[in-house]
Amino acid sequence: MPIAHIQALGFGYGDHRLFDNLTATIHPGVTFIQGGDGRGKTTLMRLLAGELKPDSGQIDIGGDARSQLFWLDPRTEMFDQMGINDFFSQQRALYPLYDDAVLARLVTGLDLDSHIHKKLFMLSTGSKRKVLMAAALASGAPVTLLDMPFAAIDKPSKDFLHGQFRL
Repeated sequence: MPIAHIQALGFGYGDHRLFDNLTATIHPGVTFIQGGDGRGKTTLMRLLAGELKPDSGQIDIGGDARSQLFWLDPRTEMFDQMGINDFFSQQRALYPLYDDAVLARLVTGLDLDSHIHKKLFMLSTGSKRKVLMAAALASGAPVTLLDMPFAAIDKPSKDFLHGQFRL
């Protein structure tokens, strides 16, 4: 059973069209969006998340889109002044299927235990991405959008995440 439908999607920035009549169905499991830099991968995720509005067409995630879909731009500074536990608590409040047992396993597996008392701005780019990834995977959201999930992440954490994705 599909978890998302994209129908006749159109979007562009000014005269630069990224999508014209894009139609796709997303099924449970890992869906990989591939393409070179500047080809629209992040824009498509922002459209799916509702951060951007399409010029035409529609996107149907079903149900309460906010609790059905997890998306945080890994470059965001929105949470930088928050402590990691406060960030996790905020995300827990947004997602009814948030799983604290999964979060605990991810915090340990991603080697975040020693950072848990810090604020996000104190983390390296890779550690901050690992915090966002832990929240995403613990959210229980049927649709989880991950933009360049392995960028700036150490090899042991990449190996651990591959196991979580069953790739």
